[in-house]
Amino acid sequence: MPLAGVRVLEVASHVFVPMAGAVLAEWGAEVVKIEHPVTGDPYRGLVSSGLHKSWHGADVQFQAVNRGKRSVALDLTTPDGRAVLSRLVTGSDVFLTNLKAATCTRLRIDPADVRADAPALIYVRGTAFGPRGPDAGQGAFDAGAYWARSGMQQLLAPPDATWPAAPRPAFGDVVAGLALAGAISTALYRRASTGEPSIVDASLLAVGMWQIQMDLVNALLGGPEPPAVGRGRYETGNPLMLPYRTADDRVIVLQMLAPDRYWAEFCAAIGEPSRANDPRFADLAARHRNARECVEWLEVVFDRRTLAEWRTALDGFGGGWAPSQRLDELATDPQTVANGYLADVDLGNGHTLPLVTVPVQFDEQPGRPSRAPEHGEHTESVLLEAGLTWEEIAELKATAAIP
Repeated sequence: MPLAGVRVLEVASHVFVPMAGAVLAEWGAEVVKIEHPVTGDPYRGLVSSGLHKSWHGADVQFQAVNRGKRSVALDLTTPDGRAVLSRLVTGSDVFLTNLKAATCTRLRIDPADVRADAPALIYVRGTAFGPRGPDAGQGAFDAGAYWARSGMQQLLAPPDATWPAAPRPAFGDVVAGLALAGAISTALYRRASTGEPSIVDASLLAVGMWQIQMDLVNALLGGPEPPAVGRGRYETGNPLMLPYRTADDRVIVLQMLAPDRYWAEFCAAIGEPSRANDPRFADLAARHRNARECVEWLEVVFDRRTLAEWRTALDGFGGGWAPSQRLDELATDPQTVANGYLADVDLGNGHTLPLVTVPVQFDEQPGRPSRAPEHGEHTESVLLEAGLTWEEIAELKATAAIP
């Protein structure tokens, strides 16, 4: 794997930064996750409160975020625990954290602190709002920093909603984690090329702004207000860039930015070849002028057949379209299967768990995720690899630095 031999030390919880560690692990890095001996990563506890799904004893969300890692239970608030962290830092290439700035200072894991043990270490921190400014030390989850503060929530609010919608679980975290993993890879390349280690910063707010930058920049330049979600269907400039409902109450999404190129072929594919020469719809300008008539006609046409029938009718059509799929259909989607976008992960207890593989592949090979660790599962083995003796490990247990 491309990151084989890279060692990552993760002192982080929940999703954003740990997801970056999960991506690095799937790309071949050895990722050691530091967890408190008693509480562990608080994200583990959400399954007991019913917020996470349990599958044959495995927390599904925790598995996704911590795939392929090794867990070391270590109390960093004790002198012995902090000394062990220094030993682990010495053998690492990357240090990952999302702890608040004040907590990092208290635990002595600021950049200067960890680089005292490893000057060439790449130091990575993920924050809610960025490392500078009045809110630099404030924590937040993605629903606040990525979704609400970035403006995304308002942008995607239905016009008739009493309240703006909440995001899906970890909606921004997984995207921000992927971006952070890419940045870490870049920092590794820079260090290999120049010898210079980086301090890498990413925030949920920044990734949210990046996500909606087309609308954001237009707004800042006084451009047109973005169309509200759910409005403008019958005033569209291009009826071939809309969803249409089928006879079995499913949805086909048309995606033709250059519709005139495909208009005649499209009319033939939907069984209406004569419409290709209808003066009301003959070109993009005509369809724009007669948008309501065109959209209403297409609504009637698509309502004549089921989704399965439309799949057959549109098979081989050169223009862009896609079925609006249910989540349970992705496991058998031929594209998902052919490209290995889902993998069955062995949980080690006779059961497997489907996980989405990292959406970047190397050398035409799909990702091969492995299960997340049990709390503190690798404490002794990692410490032995770091050079500690069994006698030193026994002393650490006696002082409660490790369980």
